[in-house]
Amino acid sequence: MELFVIRHAEADPREAHPTDAERPLTQRGHKRFAAVVKALEALDVRFDRVLHSPWLRAVQTADLLGPLIDGETEVTALLATEPSAALLAKVQGARVALVGHEPWLSATVAWLVTGDRALGTQFPLDKGGVVWLEGACAPRTMVLRASLPGGALRALKRATAP
Repeated sequence: MELFVIRHAEADPREAHPTDAERPLTQRGHKRFAAVVKALEALDVRFDRVLHSPWLRAVQTADLLGPLIDGETEVTALLATEPSAALLAKVQGARVALVGHEPWLSATVAWLVTGDRALGTQFPLDKGGVVWLEGACAPRTMVLRASLPGGALRALKRATAP
């Protein structure tokens, strides 16, 4: 299987909202992630399943992935907390995307690649960044295919634009 771990795009500052979960994407975040989606499209990336956090900025980021989704999307609170076996059990399909938050996404990548969640700092995701993994979705079984910062994907989009 291929697993795409995607950090939400740029969101409003924490202090601007009553709870962290209510923070929406900024206009800039929306625009920049739309360019990331175009770049993924240029790479022929498609998803049969997208799992995302219920927090507003992750919902909005997942919505922007719409043109790349051939199957279903699912909201799961498991993407708004530390990675768990329950989250990995939900990851089913040939090409799946997880949309969530730091530091939990980096910990998820570290766990899947090395078997150690504590190594998450070695796999940072910037806002709108994508990590592309391949293999069985279990600790220490996935291989890192690419770590694609949002800026690199936006540059790819510009380079492939007609």
